[in-house]
Amino acid sequence: MENKQMLLQMANTIRFLAVDMIQRANSGHPGVAMGLADIATVLSLHLKHNPKNPKWLNRDRVVYSGGHASAMIYSLLHLWGYDISLDDLKNFRQFGSKTPGHPEYGEVPGVEVTTGPLGQGVANAVGFAMASKYAQKLLNSETAKIIDHKVYCFCGDGDLEEGISYEACSLAGHNNLQNLVMIYDSNEITIEGDTEIALSENIKQRFESQGWKVYRIDGHNYNEIDQVFSEIKMEQNKPCLIIAKTVIAKGAATVEGEAHTHGSPLGEEEIKKSKDKAGFDPSEQFFIPEEVLIRFRCALEQGDLAEREWKKLLTEAPLAEQNATLDALQNPDFTKIQWPQFEEGVGVATRDSNHKILNAIARAIPSFMGGSADLAPSNKTYLENMDDFPNGRNLHFGIREHAMGAISNAMSLYGLFIPFSATFFVFSDYLKPAVRLAALMKLKTYFVWTHDSIGVGEDGPTHEPIEQLSQFRALPNLYVFRPADASENIACWKKALTLNAPSAFVLSRQKLKTLKSKVEFGDVSYGGYLIKKRENATVTILATGSEVMPSLQAGCHLEEAGIMANIVSLPCLELFNEQDKEYIGKVIDPKTKVLAVEAASGQELYRYADDVHGMNSFGASGDANVLFKNFGFTVTGIQKAVYKLINKPFKEVDTLKCKL
Repeated sequence: MENKQMLLQMANTIRFLAVDMIQRANSGHPGVAMGLADIATVLSLHLKHNPKNPKWLNRDRVVYSGGHASAMIYSLLHLWGYDISLDDLKNFRQFGSKTPGHPEYGEVPGVEVTTGPLGQGVANAVGFAMASKYAQKLLNSETAKIIDHKVYCFCGDGDLEEGISYEACSLAGHNNLQNLVMIYDSNEITIEGDTEIALSENIKQRFESQGWKVYRIDGHNYNEIDQVFSEIKMEQNKPCLIIAKTVIAKGAATVEGEAHTHGSPLGEEEIKKSKDKAGFDPSEQFFIPEEVLIRFRCALEQGDLAEREWKKLLTEAPLAEQNATLDALQNPDFTKIQWPQFEEGVGVATRDSNHKILNAIARAIPSFMGGSADLAPSNKTYLENMDDFPNGRNLHFGIREHAMGAISNAMSLYGLFIPFSATFFVFSDYLKPAVRLAALMKLKTYFVWTHDSIGVGEDGPTHEPIEQLSQFRALPNLYVFRPADASENIACWKKALTLNAPSAFVLSRQKLKTLKSKVEFGDVSYGGYLIKKRENATVTILATGSEVMPSLQAGCHLEEAGIMANIVSLPCLELFNEQDKEYIGKVIDPKTKVLAVEAASGQELYRYADDVHGMNSFGASGDANVLFKNFGFTVTGIQKAVYKLINKPFKEVDTLKCKL
């Protein structure tokens, strides 16, 4: 280990870079950056990473669950030699800068995952550790360890108060994620004051009960910090928690330990006093002592050497099979998928067709893996003959939806896997924050949500989603697919696999008849298409999912009554919104009145519709067919909605001559 004076110089450099950034921006969180600087400095000596290649597969991952520590994070990245300049530090929290208020994946080189909402990073770290554990199973041998990195996660009191951290850490202990190291910044301060106002549990006992090994250290004692990191780098059989007792705003001249340092700049006078106390020139801003920069920048050559040695290992002859596996994981070939076939007119629930689709993808794509929040038999997500994690690709998340979403995000970011997760659509509420972050990061993460409407039936309104479709359609960068039948489900998956964004599949419990393959104009890849076109049409019925078939049937009844209606299927509103006016105009005739039909709130469909025949209340408990009739999602109910739209009295038709 370095001598203590050098370590203190390094830590103080981090501290003062951070407070200078925050002061210049007049915004930020100095307390955590100053309090963690000593631990971050020592971790630098143990970390395996390559600033020249932030995407090196076998790097140690560092997750900052407390994303408000961003000033410290950017300081470290600059000092290590990542593509973050001193000017970038000076531009902290400014519009268009590479140093936003909270670390953003894809925007900041060296940032592994977007964090900020507390607790998310804890679950992300568990996801990285799960991904690496399965990667070790696939790629490592007795003679060559292709994957042997650690996952480090900085977290604070707030992270551990959030429920997602309990979910994720419980799963980590259950799965013996021995390469996971959590560094708990136990400064006992939150925004409102001392943590004792809301937190009194024994964190050590909590984690030990979940199967973790727990260490306690003084977070400002360099010997203790170095000793614990050295011990943890040895072979472990459990995830490790380091409870580091720290002082918020450590190194501040007069406000050490005070709650207001969490989210307010220290002020110029306090900064000058603090620098003077530490032996730094009070008049200097963004100052980095030359010997400190040289020591931190050792990461460049050490990391580059470590990666070159790793690449050399990959060239050795005995690794031919491992290299083939690695190549297949990194370069999935979607053309190899043997998509299932579904007979026209046969009733298949889209959750059932999805089961066959998931298995077809998994058989062809070895990186495709996932699981359910204890609902695989109902979600139909089990991958057949593929074993369970950590020996296989079926993940069992337990009833932990929020952690499931964040874990899946990290597995997507890991660099080898294409993850999916599943639950009932109504319980997507429990993982909404993770879905939002997947969309913000534009991850190829797939969310499977079954039991999509009042078709849930007897379980009643607690289990029947109403507002969820509107909620997720409002989320930028997320593509929400609600297929009308098994064939449309396949087409939706084909499109989703090409998107550099997360996708959600909203699927039925009840059987839906497979529609004819012939369409009038367009296709699923555009989000919406014209299924049935009638000459001199005055109405367009635009429907999604299970409401497409009764809309087609209603069109036939209307035709017999002399009302010509075009029928449009809209499996993905987001894709349809991206089309040009010409395409949209050919699908939805602008000369027609438009009725949108969806067994949900459907308010967003007013973008194209004159009226929405949707749900204006919660559902109810009862047979699904009874509910669809009661709430108007039958052939007759849709006809009545059309008559109301065109302001004519309803006319029932007894016999039908038209064909679907």
